[in-house]
Amino acid sequence: MDVREWRAVVEAAQGGDRQALDELVEGWLPLVYNIVGRALNGHADVDDVVQETMLRAVHHLPALRDPEGFRSWLVAIAMRQVRERLRRRARAEEPVTPAEAEAAAEDFAELAVVRLELDGERREVVEAVRWLDGPDRELLSLWWQEVGGRLTRSEVAGALGISRRHAAVRVQRMKGRLETARGIVRALERSRCRELAKLTGGWEGRPSSVWRKRFARHLRGCRWCGRAREGFVPPERLLVGLALVPVPVGFTVASLLGGGKAAAVGLGAAAASASWSAKVLAAVGKPVAGLTAGASLVAGGAYVIYERTVPHGTPPPPATASANPSPTARSAPSVTGSPTTPPRDAPSPTAEKPRARAAYGSVVDAADRAPDPGRRPGALPRRADRGLTSSGGGKAVLTHRGESVSLRGTGYVRVRWQILPDQRPGSLVMPTWTRLHGKLFHVASGGGRRMDDRRPGAGDRTWMGSPSGGLTQLPRGAQQMWQNEYFWLDGGVTLHLNESGADYNLIVEPMRREDIRADLGTGPDPAQGVVRYGLVRDTGNDRAPVPQYVTRSSPGDPATVPQRSRLRWGVSSK
Repeated sequence: MDVREWRAVVEAAQGGDRQALDELVEGWLPLVYNIVGRALNGHADVDDVVQETMLRAVHHLPALRDPEGFRSWLVAIAMRQVRERLRRRARAEEPVTPAEAEAAAEDFAELAVVRLELDGERREVVEAVRWLDGPDRELLSLWWQEVGGRLTRSEVAGALGISRRHAAVRVQRMKGRLETARGIVRALERSRCRELAKLTGGWEGRPSSVWRKRFARHLRGCRWCGRAREGFVPPERLLVGLALVPVPVGFTVASLLGGGKAAAVGLGAAAASASWSAKVLAAVGKPVAGLTAGASLVAGGAYVIYERTVPHGTPPPPATASANPSPTARSAPSVTGSPTTPPRDAPSPTAEKPRARAAYGSVVDAADRAPDPGRRPGALPRRADRGLTSSGGGKAVLTHRGESVSLRGTGYVRVRWQILPDQRPGSLVMPTWTRLHGKLFHVASGGGRRMDDRRPGAGDRTWMGSPSGGLTQLPRGAQQMWQNEYFWLDGGVTLHLNESGADYNLIVEPMRREDIRADLGTGPDPAQGVVRYGLVRDTGNDRAPVPQYVTRSSPGDPATVPQRSRLRWGVSSK
């Protein structure tokens, strides 16, 4: 990307040429997106910072004296916006909470792995970026482009506001910390060290400076895990020729439809940028017609989530599940019984104004207690069962991180758990449901056991492991799984295995209601390893629980789906 070749385009854009401005923005947006994405590690602020950068560049373009200096000038704007966003958060004393981290945009490292189809040491380098602190990520976001031939060392130094010599020193120090992070990534994936497994027992599965130091200290003192740092290919050789992560389709649409940043920035070149705005809006002109500004495009452009157009003056829709449900919702037990049994909070027949009916998705799975082993399940409500098609055939076996199965139709599906603490205990990253269109309910649990039940005749061992041999630990607030979990789908959805840390497999099979009832009704038989009857969760209506970790979107890293995903009110379409 030789900036000299862009001189004529820059000069034309400065002179008010709308087509040239379109070309300039579209041509340099990928570079800005990759620099900001890595500097902020895919935080939800990435979209805003990229948009602010491009709009500020458009606004101040007429004042640029040297058109050949456009690239370094643009990158400097991007880095100032990154630092300003970080300072703004610090001044407001708004640290990123775990809930915010879960609700953030897709992790940029995983986005790069998925979209560029990386493997081996290239994948390890990209994933190691997660373990770097903010200043190192800023530097690496620029150095990455230097290695790829898209920036010069002078431009890197200029963007950071330091000398070339100082930049060289900082790059060397950053590379040393990157190598440590690569060792952590490799050890967590490959090492069978028992001490490392114990150490990960208290880790929630998300990189942080505290855990980086703990893992690095272990690697330095462990002869087995220490080998993970041996024989690394230098990162320069791995990153040379690596493409930019593609800008998501419709990346600028969300902000433009929502009012954009033009008004906030005071875009003086609004007239000159009208063509660019029109072009972006035209890309989604048909889907947007008749919808609210909440419509959104997902990477790939093949999946659009629609929200209903609500006439002016219409009362707001019923509240959907939020990332911070009320204490009542958080502790509400699962309901069993027939579809004719009214829920506990149903309005009284004598009430003058009955409550509004709960919208689909307003009841999300919450952690509950195991029922008494001898307690028989309630009746399983009858739902339509026209059958499901599965991308994995009659029985899909998911064993490795990144594997998934897509389901479509109307009917039941069983997800059977295989947890393997003997191979690798530690924190379990839950499987996630993405690209949901239609409805998905968690209808029953069976298999004769919850996975935290004790194994008959095995002392303190459960199907989750044991205190002495190592335990598989769930994220805080996650629903404890049973051997078999049953769901009912009317539409389409993709289930992802997100194995990282604790080892587990999933077996996914479309099922018939009769087979589910037979499983749920099998009583305790310790000789067969059956500890308890099953549990019916279905209420037969939209108040039935919706699984945790489900979303209508298609994130770059499915493992980042929040525990209590927000399912948009309305309908969805493909």
